[in-house]
Amino acid sequence: MMDIREILATLPHRFPIILVDRVLELETGKRIVAIKNVSANEPVFTGHFPHYPVMPGVLILESMAQTAAILSFVSAGHKAQSDSLYYFAGIDKARFKRPVIPGDQLRLEVTLTRELRGVAKYEARALVDGQLACEAELMCAYRPVNAEPGQGLPPGGG
Repeated sequence: MMDIREILATLPHRFPIILVDRVLELETGKRIVAIKNVSANEPVFTGHFPHYPVMPGVLILESMAQTAAILSFVSAGHKAQSDSLYYFAGIDKARFKRPVIPGDQLRLEVTLTRELRGVAKYEARALVDGQLACEAELMCAYRPVNAEPGQGLPPGGG
């Protein structure tokens, strides 16, 4: 459905923080299924943890959020722009069920549950070989980059 070139044309993220490799399914305004291939040569694994590399939970959440952003960008007909971004606005009910290690392939399943005035809520799951690795409710906000403080930008979000 979307290869890495199309993903890079849609998201503003770049190496080393682009965390979606391919989109398998996309129902505009509803749901998306994407893939993140977890590789041993990703920079994070040199320190987390050298003796037993484990993908940090925050990066699993970020991969789900990037997948949600692709869904929202495509649904709204937007491409990567330097003047606006999707920011994390909230994470609820995050649960980690199994470690994700190099060689795993994350299947990222995200469903849009609500959208109002540029703020969207999603149910997201990350699976490895059909086993749940992480699930969470995500909230993201679409905002101009040059927005004034107090215009809905989450503190420290992104």
